[in-house]
Amino acid sequence: MTEIKNAIVQAAMEAMDDKKAENILTLDIHNLEGTICDYFVICHANSSVHVGAIADSVEKELQIKLKEKPLRVQGQQNGLWIAMDYGNVMVHIFLDEMRGFYRLEELWSEADVITL
Repeated sequence: MTEIKNAIVQAAMEAMDDKKAENILTLDIHNLEGTICDYFVICHANSSVHVGAIADSVEKELQIKLKEKPLRVQGQQNGLWIAMDYGNVMVHIFLDEMRGFYRLEELWSEADVITL
């Protein structure tokens, strides 16, 4: 992991943990064929308000600690799944049911898993 990617992953995971996100992990997908980025940082929450609070925490922490802003953020309107694009690092914050539905960990089961 390059230094900046490592810092983004670590800061995102810590920001998630600060807001009591559940089942926080990172999928290292950089060696897999057909990927759009190198890492998925994933967690879930039990309410849409909690999903939004976690996303806000991640965005603020990465801005403060690393001066990094997301290239795009999708899903803020409904709070079911917020995806934050930091270039080679994608942050996924799911409502519990949505994480179970999309099953990114199963889809990318060949990825190395990094936990907090």
